[in-house]
Amino acid sequence: MKTNFNYPSRALPALFILLSGLVIFQGCGPREPVNDPDQEEWMSLFNGVNLDGWDIKINGFDLNDNYQNTFYVEDSLIKVHYDGYPEFTNQFGHLFYKEPFSYYRIRVEYRFVGDQAPGGPGWAYRNSGIMFHGQPAATMGKNQDFPISLEAQLLGGDGEHERHTLNLCTPGTNVVMHDTLETSHCIESRSKTYHGDQWVTAELLVLGDSLIQHIMDNEVVLQYTKPQIGGGNVDNIDSTLWVPGKILTGGSISLQSESHPVHFRKVELLNLVGCTDPKAKNYKSYYVKSDNSGCVY
Repeated sequence: MKTNFNYPSRALPALFILLSGLVIFQGCGPREPVNDPDQEEWMSLFNGVNLDGWDIKINGFDLNDNYQNTFYVEDSLIKVHYDGYPEFTNQFGHLFYKEPFSYYRIRVEYRFVGDQAPGGPGWAYRNSGIMFHGQPAATMGKNQDFPISLEAQLLGGDGEHERHTLNLCTPGTNVVMHDTLETSHCIESRSKTYHGDQWVTAELLVLGDSLIQHIMDNEVVLQYTKPQIGGGNVDNIDSTLWVPGKILTGGSISLQSESHPVHFRKVELLNLVGCTDPKAKNYKSYYVKSDNSGCVY
């Protein structure tokens, strides 16, 4: 049966516009985001909800045995507390991010709160740290107190005395400063003192073994080169990992528990390794080390 469709002549222009718009709409798919090579892409290592992506190692306990719930998340903060400890007896702990890094910037916002756990050593008052260029969590011995690593030491003031933060401590490591191998365990920075429970932002620039800078308030307060295995100040290390003089170009990142309650609000990292081909869609101008295997064209 033949059917005739008779549209009023006045409806044809409207129909034409509608069909033209439909064709145009169908021809326009989602646009691919335009890469800004200068736009820094910071990644948050802490998701604000839980400790997914992190491992826990506390001296005297197996990997991921979170003794007395030392590390936990509450109010979108990583909290390190000792409420369940009858006494602190060298249960030094570390919260390890599961992915290692070598060239990067890292920013950490922290604050000290409350009272130190009973039994905590005097030097650990308002004391924590960012450990980096460290050994993997799984390679630490059950009774190993600190990872082989560099420590950007975080210190809070006591309300009266000068007490610098972002110092360098060297558990199982040494560094070179002013062209000389520095074997002191802790070296003070030039930072100011941060008293009370205020939030403080600490930043590191880490470029493999070529340069490491500690930064407070946009000022470099300490710098050094050539981190390497050596020195002491670590107990019960696996002897196969102890290679004095071995240069450290990267490794694990971890946050400390040393007997004083501390909160971490942000742990953000800008990776400086990536695609350095300007023709690629994911090229970044701030990368300092090339890994063009991941370039996208």
